[in-house]
Amino acid sequence: MFDLKKIGLFAGGVLFGTAGMKILGSKDAKKVYVHCAAAGLRAKEAVMTTVTNIQENAEDILAEAEEINEKRREEACREEVDDEEKETEASEDAE
Repeated sequence: MFDLKKIGLFAGGVLFGTAGMKILGSKDAKKVYVHCAAAGLRAKEAVMTTVTNIQENAEDILAEAEEINEKRREEACREEVDDEEKETEASEDAE
């Protein structure tokens, strides 16, 4: 009795597997695969477009940030020079 159950399960598995292979290999299933692959490629293209836009925006932000920092450095240098000139004038006036 136990052996018949095992044989029955094995035969059912083989039958199910064979039917599954036929279904997966059918023309309709292939159409589904093609449509899924096409959708995946469209999604990839959309993601890559978004990534490119984000990279371009990040480059613009970085360039503007570098400009701001450069201006601040120039202003700081001008202030140092002005302070040194004032100190020099003050010391010359004191003499």
